[in-house]
Order: sequence, then structure tokens, then C-alpha cells
Amino acid sequence: MARVAVTGSSGKLGRAVVDHLVDNGWDVVALDQAPPARTGVTSSRVDLTDFGQTYEALAGIDDRHDGVDAVVHLAAIPAPGLRPNAATFENNMVATYNVFSAALRAGVRNIVWASSETVLGLPFDDFPPYVPVDEEYPPQPNSTYSLVKTLEEELARQLVRWHPDLKLIGLRFSNVMYPEDYVNFPSFDADARLRKWNLWGYIDARDGAQAVRKALEYDVTGTDVFIIANADTVMTRPNEELLAEVFPGVPVKRPFGPNETLLSIDKARKLLGYDPQYSWRD
Repeated sequence: MARVAVTGSSGKLGRAVVDHLVDNGWDVVALDQAPPARTGVTSSRVDLTDFGQTYEALAGIDDRHDGVDAVVHLAAIPAPGLRPNAATFENNMVATYNVFSAALRAGVRNIVWASSETVLGLPFDDFPPYVPVDEEYPPQPNSTYSLVKTLEEELARQLVRWHPDLKLIGLRFSNVMYPEDYVNFPSFDADARLRKWNLWGYIDARDGAQAVRKALEYDVTGTDVFIIANADTVMTRPNEELLAEVFPGVPVKRPFGPNETLLSIDKARKLLGYDPQYSWRD
């Protein structure tokens, strides 16, 4: 049984990731400031902005565990504006550097981390370059939170240059949702601009967890990034109508279905085998 450390294990996505990995045979070490939601998993309270704590949490803590085979890094101040910008930058950038560096020192070469849809240019106050958006254009961070995610992706590129045996996979998660959140979705149709900020996208936490597992199992070295969203939008109104109202004239890169996600998951489907199983429409 492979052992994986999950930082941010008590967060909205982290809870689903822990459950999914345990249910699929992984031995999970939950790392967070809060206790894990799932009972029976090994856990430790860790301040990831402290390198010593981070290294020990991955290399082994007394009778808790004696090291891990992989790391899933989800811990962060999870959105713009929750803290002052300097605090967001300091916490998120330092924590990610510490996790990546401590993992390397601990001999871990399989790392998956949460990047963000925000690097695509969110919120889309300006028109996206084309739709569906994908991983093929350079990051366009519009907040300090997104700037950190962009710098994390660059950090990954440089680390794999130094360590050719390393795998660092960044998952650009869309807005994480649980089934209880779906009661609000029908109200979005009344105003297309309510959710234009991310092209009406979302990710069911359970499908986000599937993507994490598929990324852990992805047998490559080097670094890559993948947009992770659900297969549909949050709207019942068709995409053509939404785009004509909110983003008229935006270039169309390929045909898409009436309610198909405009955050392209084609790359994740092709390379990771990602296959969303859930929809708010169900």
C-alpha cells in the first residue's frame, strides 16, 4: 500500500481527497491545522510555513509514520480577499516552497498540488482569449492569490530542471462544490453575469478527488498542469446564449455542446484518464 501525505486534508477539497484515496487503497497521512474529518487515518497538526515541521511531517514523525511515497499539496489560503494580499502571498508561497523542498529532501518524487483556474485570467473582467479556455496560453494572474499559483507553476518547472527524476503535477481546479451546494445553481440562470467570472464552471469535490488520484498514478517525470472542472456548466441556459450576452465576439477554438464546460478538460481526459462522474443536473 502506497503512503501519501495530503496537506490541507480538512479543507473543502481535502476532505473528499482523503476519502477517495483511502477508499482506493492508499495509506493517507492527513496534514492540517485542523483534525481530519475521516476517522482512522494517520494525522498530524503541521504549520507548513515552518520548514522544519514540514520536513518532519513528510520524513516521519515518531510512531505516526516513517515516511511517505507521495505528496498531495492542497493547503492554502483558498481564495483572493480572505486575508490581506501580503499575508496570502507569504503564507501560500512559503508553504508551497516548503512542501516541495521538504518532499525532495525526504526522497519523495511524486507530488501533485492544487494550482487554480484563476491563472487562466479569472475573474474574466476582460474577455478570455478564446473558448473553451485551455492550458495552451500563458498564465494571466489578476490577483495576489493567482499570482502565487502562477509562481508555484514556475517553481515546479525549475525544480524538475534541477531534478529530472521528479514529477510535479499541478491541477488547476475550478470552484469546488459539494452536492448540498447545488440547490443554489438554478438561481444562476437569472443573471448570466453572476458566474461569468469563471465561465460558469465548477468542480464536484468527488471528481476533484478522482483527478488527484489519476495524477498520482500518472507515470511520468517532469511537470505539467491540467484544468480540472466538471463536464458541464452551472447553467441551464446554453453556452451560445451566454457568450452572446456576456462575451460577444470571443473567438471559438472548437465546437462545444450547449452546456459543455468552457474550461476545457480535454487534456486531463486524454493524459490522466480523468472522467467526471458527477453533475449538479443529476
